[in-house]
Amino acid sequence: MFWRIGTRSCRRSAGRLSGRTFLSGACRTVRRATQYNADMVASQPVAPEGVSGPMTDQTPPEEFGPEEQDELLAAEYVLGTLPAEDRRLARDRAEVDGVFAGRVRAWEIRLGTMNDAYEAMPPPDLMPQIEERLFGKPAEAAPAPRSRWFSWGLRGGAFATVMIAAIVFFVVTLSPPAPAPVILQADLAAEDVDLRFAARWDGSAGLLEVTRAVGTDAPQGQDYELWVIDDTGVPRSLGLLRDPVTQLQTVLTSGLTLAISLEPEGGSPEETPTGPVLAAAPLDEA
Repeated sequence: MFWRIGTRSCRRSAGRLSGRTFLSGACRTVRRATQYNADMVASQPVAPEGVSGPMTDQTPPEEFGPEEQDELLAAEYVLGTLPAEDRRLARDRAEVDGVFAGRVRAWEIRLGTMNDAYEAMPPPDLMPQIEERLFGKPAEAAPAPRSRWFSWGLRGGAFATVMIAAIVFFVVTLSPPAPAPVILQADLAAEDVDLRFAARWDGSAGLLEVTRAVGTDAPQGQDYELWVIDDTGVPRSLGLLRDPVTQLQTVLTSGLTLAISLEPEGGSPEETPTGPVLAAAPLDEA
């Protein structure tokens, strides 16, 4: 069963995330991230403008194509801004739609790196709590000479400065360093035909690039389809390879196997390959 879920426009999403500047950048990222995926997703049914209903009946914004709508839906799902019913439908779709699941995992990686861009800041009431635990709550005192209050003010200010510096030091030094980006690659060469594909996955962007190094387009009425196979042996479609260079957003790990099959035009009608598997190779670290 193939799932199609409509999405909101960036303007509506921005309203939902009032006060956050990220989503406007995410909308631009959606445009960039989907410019290579034109052959990956079929068009969605669209309801007449102004008609309310479930997500399958909502009118997508004219400025977005199906791939951009799917990309924005995946981003909203990871950000947690979808209504409960929409989120349930998106989760169900990710379980059966390999391409959409790849988009969701790519957004999880992309948004996860935001934690490295901002330093952790202590809450504003942390210092008063520390002082109260160390020295107790100050009791009401009789008026003292100005010079004594001035002296205590200097001492308190110096103490606060030292404590803040210590907190910042521990926050910065204890923060784990950003992991080095993982690069995986596979060389898929067919045995019976003159055909070879080179695959390279960049973990920092969650981007898989597949280049047809040798060979021509698939025969008329057929398409090359890319699959990933985990240790269970169950293949999952990553998309079609119609161009000399195809870029796909997905999440991969070392040890998985990539395979290419020859399918009817538009891809396999089943969740597994129906045509001959032309080439297969494991993904290894570069």
